[in-house]
Amino acid sequence: MTTVKKQPQRQCIACGEMKNKNELLRILKTVDDEIIIDRTGKKNGRGAYICNSKDCFKKAITSKCLEKSFKMAINSDIYETLAKEMEQLEDR
Repeated sequence: MTTVKKQPQRQCIACGEMKNKNELLRILKTVDDEIIIDRTGKKNGRGAYICNSKDCFKKAITSKCLEKSFKMAINSDIYETLAKEMEQLEDR
């Protein structure tokens, strides 16, 4: 008898949709209060998950979902950096 391993589910902070963890993009707040995209999903720090789409990213910016998740103010420079990184991921 084989057992089927369950896929971990996470909720997108922008649209609220539950998806498999590997379908979402993890945005990470490191110990040094740096905001980065965690491609591996295994780095240390506080993570927030978002759909890998421009619509959800724009919604997260306008509704300040990342600021609420990380409980800190986020500069527009950081949002621009995250947008550039997301574009690079989409090109792959």
